Amino acid sequence: MTDPIADYLTRVRNAYAAGKKVVEVPSSKMKVAITQILCEKGYILSYKVVEGTPFNTIKIALKYHPQTKAAAIKKIERVSTPGLRKYTDVENMPRVLNGLGIAILSTSKGIITDKEAKELGVGGEVICFVY
Repeated sequence: MTDPIADYLTRVRNAYAAGKKVVEVPSSKMKVAITQILCEKGYILSYKVVEGTPFNTIKIALKYHPQTKAAAIKKIERVSTPGLRKYTDVENMPRVLNGLGIAILSTSKGIITDKEAKELGVGGEVICFVY
């Protein structure tokens, strides 16, 4: 597998499309940080890192609207890929859906959202857009 972050995003996207309540993905520090941001911003219900013998996994509880059963995440897309990295600075920070969505960045301060990066005055690699 050449891009584990794209695999993670695809598993979440496919689980929402299939109407699943829980999805399991292989764990890494970056995936846990991205999952934590998604949980804090209300795109998923909760998550838990499950210790396993061969490898650890992240169990993610997906969030749907109570009446309409619509998914909380309309679109989740990879921006920077291993073949073409996308970087941004504070002045050129991307706005996702006019500020309604979030961009997740990898910065010197860790994995943070675009709004936090503006407050801290740092740029970095744009990992993905979520809305």
